[in-house]
Amino acid sequence: MEVDFAKCECCGLTEECTLSYIETIRQRYQGNWICGLCAEAIKDEIIRCEMLITAEEALNRHLNFCKNFSSSRPPLNPTVHLIDAMRQILRRSFESPKLRRSMSSSPAENSGEMKHTVIVRSESCIPAISLVDSSSFHAMGLDGGCE
Repeated sequence: MEVDFAKCECCGLTEECTLSYIETIRQRYQGNWICGLCAEAIKDEIIRCEMLITAEEALNRHLNFCKNFSSSRPPLNPTVHLIDAMRQILRRSFESPKLRRSMSSSPAENSGEMKHTVIVRSESCIPAISLVDSSSFHAMGLDGGCE
């Protein structure tokens, strides 16, 4: 079995793969070698997009994103940059279409609405930030296990 190194056209990650696998990936992505992480980002772009787009269009969008990202200079304040990036990820996750989940512990879709399981905490493990009066829970024997 012959292996070779392939460099991702998007992010530049280098992976060691068999020649047949490299060829399979290049056929799938118009001659480009795409790493697994970027392949997932391309799939996410197809799902997240409000209008139907082809895999080629999603690939081009991701390639442009990576090119713009790598050509930008480092952030002045990395902490603020990280917070902003997390905000964008959360915003995208809330805007993305909700997919049915197969695991029984996941929220199930019920007549078009998501049914969520809510976990209520009786008190914080840090007494200064308890959310409710815990005396009623102590009376019922539901101490919550916080010391």
